[in-house]
Amino acid sequence: MNRIIHEKQDMTYLSWSKIRNSSGTAGSFLKAYSMLGGKKTYYKLSNFDQMGGIIGHECVNEIIVDRLLDILGIPHLHYQLIHADVLIAGKTHEVYLCASEDFKQRGESKLALDAYWDIEHQEGESALDFCIRNGWEEYIYQMLVVDFLILNRDRHGANIEVLRNSRKKTIHLAPLFDHGLSLLFNCRDDAAVEAYDVMADKRVNNYIGSGSTWENLKLIPKGKEPQLNPLKESDKAVLLNGLDGIISQVLQDKIWEMIWRRWCAYEDLCHSR
Repeated sequence: MNRIIHEKQDMTYLSWSKIRNSSGTAGSFLKAYSMLGGKKTYYKLSNFDQMGGIIGHECVNEIIVDRLLDILGIPHLHYQLIHADVLIAGKTHEVYLCASEDFKQRGESKLALDAYWDIEHQEGESALDFCIRNGWEEYIYQMLVVDFLILNRDRHGANIEVLRNSRKKTIHLAPLFDHGLSLLFNCRDDAAVEAYDVMADKRVNNYIGSGSTWENLKLIPKGKEPQLNPLKESDKAVLLNGLDGIISQVLQDKIWEMIWRRWCAYEDLCHSR
């Protein structure tokens, strides 16, 4: 699959619906879907403002994190970044949107993890303990590492989904998805990017653990750190390939600085135990 489509597509046929902006910043997020050939595809825009148009780069973050998880060897939902014209409230906007296929298999239903915990947890059982009891320990530890590396601000209980097949009597967690509110998503210009402290332990909205991605790393017991493919300095070119003209060079360099320095900090934590 071509992860970035630079040639502009006419996607004015999509119908967009507004969803809550949980980041606390101005604007809103718009989502749409299509059914072609029996296949459901979901689309979303970066942070959108009615007056200013696209004011964010969350869709670009999805592609970068997609590539990062490929490198680390962590299962996840794949995204495409598509250059397109879209129609919103009667006005055409030229954007980069992201697309992903439905991860549900035939016969599966999905439920947010927080809703599933509410139904099935034992008395006094935390969300983390609940996941461990259900055999999802490795998945959760991988997620905690990823969310630290990219400073994911929005891993709320609906951004982890439980997939159930009642006929086959199977239950598992969906591949990791929705990483847009991460990296430097709230920096609107290069000046803000340059001033950003990539190692700052900013408060995040996490369903599992605390509001600190650094403290959440410490929830991983010694000896149970995920066995990941190591990140290398040469991976910068892989993560940022094809993004010239979509985001600035200043932002590209800062995103790499964040990921690389946080990877080094994670390795130091593992080695110090």
